Amino acid sequence: MESMLIYCAGSTPAFRHCAASLEDAGMAMIDHPSPEVTHLLLDVPSFRSDGMLRSGQPLEPLLSMLPPEITVVGGNLGHSALDGYKTMDLLQDPEYLARNAAITAECALRVAAPHMPMTLAGCPVLVIGWGRIGKCLGRLLKALGANVTVAARKASDRAMLLALGYIPADTEALKTLLPNYRLLFNTAPYPILSAADLSAFPDCVKIELASKPGLQGRDVIQAKGLPGVYAPESSGKLIAGTFFRLAGEEGT
Repeated sequence: MESMLIYCAGSTPAFRHCAASLEDAGMAMIDHPSPEVTHLLLDVPSFRSDGMLRSGQPLEPLLSMLPPEITVVGGNLGHSALDGYKTMDLLQDPEYLARNAAITAECALRVAAPHMPMTLAGCPVLVIGWGRIGKCLGRLLKALGANVTVAARKASDRAMLLALGYIPADTEALKTLLPNYRLLFNTAPYPILSAADLSAFPDCVKIELASKPGLQGRDVIQAKGLPGVYAPESSGKLIAGTFFRLAGEEGT
């Protein structure tokens, strides 16, 4: 990695912590385009829904100022302007995703706290989905003494949930279970409960964590991208550490 020169083109607080971590690790950095640049480092995720960079700028002019053999580092790098470029997509890395899920779960509890009139100890909580974030959330909630129900589609997952000491639930039966809970976290990226289903239970705090719309409703707290909002330092250090590891694995 001695010949690496990184152009840092991110704009978020997490990115600033990422850049500082890389600099502390002795990585060669530059804050402007140059023919010597080997890696273009973007925010993670890198793009807004309209295809612009997170900074609001288009990608194409930036690429035109850099050599074509650069490696573009970021997240969700399916942008058409990157066709033909070498990319390093952190959101395709299992270790990054697992550690980011753990940060997300901790941040989710911080989102819930101001809305809760009771402590989590003894609180009936429903977690929808048994993916990375669902697993991390379940562990934290259980450690805090909550009565945790986890809804999963697969019978095999529900069997494992029971073995691990959770209360398993079938996602198909959630409408009848809702009155039992004071806090709900959705991690499943598809519609399960309607706005009408949810509005019938105003005493339940409802938090949406999925990357794609799952829960909709006037009283649903939309909480996406939590690591960058509530823990930008931890998020930035994770990005930097993942980049350093992947670059080392590739021998760049």
